[in-house]
Amino acid sequence: MHIHDLRLHADPSRVVLRPFHLGWQATHADGNRALRLISDVAALSEAQVTREYRKVLADFAERHWQTEAIFDERWREVQATLALGECDFSPRRRKLIGAYFCHEYTYSAAALMNPSIVPHPDQSGCEGGAKRFVMSLRAVGEGHISSIVFREGIAYPDGRFELWPQTAFGTAVELDDASLSDSDSAVTVHRHTESSLSNTVIFPITEQQRNGLEDLRLVRFDHGGGDHEWIGTYTAYSGSTIRSELLRTKDFRRFLLEPIEGRAGRNKGMALFPQKIGGHYAMVGRQDGKNLFLLRSRRIDRWDSEGVLLMEPRFPWEFIQIGNCGSPIWTEHGWLLFTHGVGAMRKYALGCALLDLANPAKVLARTAEPVLTAEDADRSGYVPNVIYTCGAMRVGDMLLIPYGISDSSVGFASVSVADLLKLMK
Repeated sequence: MHIHDLRLHADPSRVVLRPFHLGWQATHADGNRALRLISDVAALSEAQVTREYRKVLADFAERHWQTEAIFDERWREVQATLALGECDFSPRRRKLIGAYFCHEYTYSAAALMNPSIVPHPDQSGCEGGAKRFVMSLRAVGEGHISSIVFREGIAYPDGRFELWPQTAFGTAVELDDASLSDSDSAVTVHRHTESSLSNTVIFPITEQQRNGLEDLRLVRFDHGGGDHEWIGTYTAYSGSTIRSELLRTKDFRRFLLEPIEGRAGRNKGMALFPQKIGGHYAMVGRQDGKNLFLLRSRRIDRWDSEGVLLMEPRFPWEFIQIGNCGSPIWTEHGWLLFTHGVGAMRKYALGCALLDLANPAKVLARTAEPVLTAEDADRSGYVPNVIYTCGAMRVGDMLLIPYGISDSSVGFASVSVADLLKLMK
């Protein structure tokens, strides 16, 4: 296993503009606080509005992308929500009101962790076996709320890789239908046409998601006939309950976020195979808190069966529990399935198993020792002694493995398929 030098860390300087809701403070002894706030701004003279708005722009215009357009849009949202009707406000006053209903949010100030990686939809111009990729990451910000962010790059068959640069601006996705925020609803979001994927953030939207979108496991799913869809499973955390949900996209411009129905969807850590197996969709997941199960379904959005037992902890480094570390990867030898094991002192380590191609319920081999574990500096972080990934990608005969380090940062490793197989028995 080759460990690369690059590390990605939490970065409190990366901020986005988010709607500011008065929330529990919405009502006050003197009436609706939001309406009172608008009244206060409406009472300012035009000269005062100009002066105050210039202060806002001096503080924030250079920190965000299309700042004034966002203020304008936020004014329209507030106007519609509060049923204000037509208001005889100047464009500058409207933007100032919009600014009062916005705030900065540092979406990755606390941690950046648990990545997954898939081939990019655009592979044009790649030569010599190189492969563009999309990497998803779990970003943790204020209030320990998790969101989904992305990085793009290119990987080479010799194990090297490069990340494409990010701009200084992060941008949040937008709802196609702003009225959809019910906890049981599917929602569709899109990124701005002028925003790159590497600067895009998907925040919690529905009530079920409100405390975090956790540990997205992406896979490029082959529907057959050249029809590919990028599908990810993630945990939607409400603050008290969890549910597995799906992220689906054809182009990483528009994303469908939908609940997984059925008994299996009440658990976390589900990973989808990249194609149907025997006419069924198939997933690997932990259904009992300790062991790995193979699940099958005729519908990708409904998983009624809790599946069949696939793997139990066998070795000391995984005695507490095992789980998957992303979707299985096709090789001519079988399905490679990265796993994580939890051992003494709750130390996490990566392992790997080989499943039969035609019958993935059959485990052909597995590693008796960890292939990657937290050592030295990697042991320190928000949750110490943790190595964790949500998916790897094959490039030629090499595997590129981005991985979370102690729930704080992200590292990268590469290994050949042949060398990995040698570790199994």
